[in-house]
Amino acid sequence: MDLGTPIAIGNTAKIYLHKNTIVKVFNDYLPSTESSYEANKQKYAYSCGLSVPKILDVTKIDGKQAIIMEYIKGKTIGEKLSENMERAEYYLNISVEIQQKIHMIVADDLEPMSEKLSRQIKSAHNLDEKQKSALLKRLDKMSFENRLCHGDFHMFNLIMTDNKVTIIDWVDSSAGDIHADIYRTYLLYSQLSVKLADMYLRLYCEKSGLSKDDVFQWGPIIAGARLSESISSEKSEHLIEIVNHYCQL
Repeated sequence: MDLGTPIAIGNTAKIYLHKNTIVKVFNDYLPSTESSYEANKQKYAYSCGLSVPKILDVTKIDGKQAIIMEYIKGKTIGEKLSENMERAEYYLNISVEIQQKIHMIVADDLEPMSEKLSRQIKSAHNLDEKQKSALLKRLDKMSFENRLCHGDFHMFNLIMTDNKVTIIDWVDSSAGDIHADIYRTYLLYSQLSVKLADMYLRLYCEKSGLSKDDVFQWGPIIAGARLSESISSEKSEHLIEIVNHYCQL
C-alpha cells in the first residue's frame, strides 16, 4: 500500500495521512502485540467519553503492524502557543482543565501505573542497581486511587479544532496517582522552559487544591522511569540528578 510521505516520525512508528484517516505504522523491532496494546488504551479512553480519535482498525500493512484511526484536523495547542508565547497562561488553563477531566475517571480496568513504572525503572540503562532498588522501594510505599493518567500529557498532544480539543497519543496511559501524572507533565515542560513548567504546576494546584509537595514526591520515580526512553545525554544527566537529589541512596 502506498501511503505517501509520513507527516510525522516517532521513536516507534511513522504517521501517515491517508484517505482522511491517520495510519500509524509501527517499526519492525517492536513486539507483535504493540499495535493492539496501544489501540486498546486509546479505545478505553474513547469509551470513557473523552475527546479521543476513534480507532477504525488494527491491521498489518506490508507486513508491519498498523493502527488506522480517525483524522482530527487542526493545530496542536503546543503549535498555537509557539506562535504566540504571550498566551501561555490561556493555553495552559485549557490544557489543565482537560487533564483534570481525565484525572476524574476511575480506571481500574487499565494497566496499573505501578507495574508500568516498575518495568521502566528496571530497564533504565543509566541507573545502577542501587538506584533502581531505592526507586522501586519508594514506588512500593506509594498508595493511591486508580485514576486515569495519560502518561505523556502536554500541549503537543492536544489538537484544537474550533473550540474543541482532542487528546492524542494514549500509549503511556495507566491507572494510577494523578500526582505522578502531573509531575510527568511538569518534567516535560521543565525540559523546554522552567517558567512554563512552574506556571503549569501553579495553575493545576490552584484549580485542584492539590499540594506541590505531594506532586514533587513523585519526582525521582518519574525521572527514573523516563530514563528508559530515548532521550539526549543532557536530559539523562538532569534526570539522574533528580533521582540522586530526592531519593536517599
